[in-house]
Amino acid sequence: MKQASLKLYRGMQNVNITANNVDMNRVILRAMLSTVVLLALTYALLVGLMVWNIVERKNLEKEMQTLSTDVGNLELEYLALSGSIDIELGHAMGFKETPANFATKRSLGSRELVSNEI
Repeated sequence: MKQASLKLYRGMQNVNITANNVDMNRVILRAMLSTVVLLALTYALLVGLMVWNIVERKNLEKEMQTLSTDVGNLELEYLALSGSIDIELGHAMGFKETPANFATKRSLGSRELVSNEI
């Protein structure tokens, strides 16, 4: 048994599947080259997407800064206009004061509670 396993082991060391088959060498070479090309294309795609995202983020930051400036200007305009509003301006525009109606608190009545007999 030991001789058979030793003979099988030595036979496996001497076997080379690519030695006699030239087509197998070409298949392996094509597989390796296509893998390298696929990896290079994937790398180029990822780098391109990163650059595009960086440029887009810069554009959005500029737009955000412009919008922030616009909001600040509108806030200043609001504060300037709100300082000029008073009761005379309201009367001049046709607004009137309404009398205040306050809610009164009335008793809703009372209920007698029956004591528990337990």
